[in-house]
Formats: sequence, C-alpha cells, structure tokens
Amino acid sequence: MKSLARMYVWWPGLDKDIEKSVCQCGACQEVQSSPPATPLHPWKWPSRRWARVHLDFAGPFQGKLFFVMIDAHSKWIEAVCTSSTSFQIVVEELRTIFSKFGLPETIVTDNGSSFTSQEFRKFLKNNGIRHTTSAPYHPASNGMAERAVQIVKKGLKNQREASKIFICLSQHTTINHHRAYTCYNVAWTKAKNSVGPDKTSHC
Repeated sequence: MKSLARMYVWWPGLDKDIEKSVCQCGACQEVQSSPPATPLHPWKWPSRRWARVHLDFAGPFQGKLFFVMIDAHSKWIEAVCTSSTSFQIVVEELRTIFSKFGLPETIVTDNGSSFTSQEFRKFLKNNGIRHTTSAPYHPASNGMAERAVQIVKKGLKNQREASKIFICLSQHTTINHHRAYTCYNVAWTKAKNSVGPDKTSHC
C-alpha cells in the first residue's frame, strides 16, 4: 500500500499517515492476518516423581465435574468426580491425594477462582508447596493438565458409568517402556519416601 501511494503522491510523514489510516479502518482490521502465535516455552521434564503436578477441572461433562491431577514426571493421573469447583472441594481432594502419595514440590494451575483464592494459597503455603499459574487466557501454557483432561473425557466416553476407577485403570497399569515400570510403581515409590509426620502436619 505504501509503495503504491508513493507512485502517485508524496509528502513528509506519508508512511506514518498511511499506517495510522489503516489502523483506524474497520474493514482493514477485519481482513488483516492474525499476528503470529508466540511460541510456547516447554515445561522442563522433572527428574523426580511428584516434583511438579498440574491441576485442572474437566466438565461439565455428561452432567458431572471432574477434578484432574497429573504428575509431570510419571504422567500418573488422578481424576475425581466433584460437586463443584470451589476451593473447599479442591483442598479436600488434595488432602486425600497427598495422604496417598505425599506432598509435591510444585503445583501448576490456571487462574480459576478456586486456585487463586487466599484460602487455597494459604493451604499450599502451610504445606510448603510452590504455586505456579499459567498465562491468563492461554490454557495451552498448562498443556499437561489439558491433555490429562482430554484423557479423562476420552475414558468417560467409553464408559456408561462416570467412575474414576474405570477412567484411570488402564493408565495406572500401563507399562512405561522407557523406564520399564508402571505408573503405579512410579507414584507409590514416591509416596513411601515422602509421607511422614513432618510433611503432613499442616494438611
């Protein structure tokens, strides 16, 4: 557009005037190309089990809500049917999961109200857990939790009854060929080494 205009007219500041005119043109804005997507910075794969876990909610799906957690190292998934997305439900389910597997080092969530409430932050602080949130309006930045949600939904579609037992059964007993053991062994090895009175007193 600028080169075409210079073929017929010219004045000082022509390019800037054209840019300003285009920015104020509604028709031009509607047909312009979308800006290139910013490449996502991949999460570093943790060297230890239960070092970092990702949380999210799935649903409403088939009339139910599901609280979903995935361990970044072992890819172990916990999926629990819940009645709401309140922070009270989140804390209650986390206490149950932590009593089995121990406390993680870091939790990654989106910016939902249940994960950004003062009560939830206090719960994590009391248990010495770091909290990282994904970029607002960019769910792909918490992609591991998003993939876990899709796995849960796919499992639900294959089941008549919405039960976490059936959803996670195949995933929990699948052999990890890269490390030659099941996700079950991965998670429970961590649990035996991390649960103790000093680490659960604040739960």
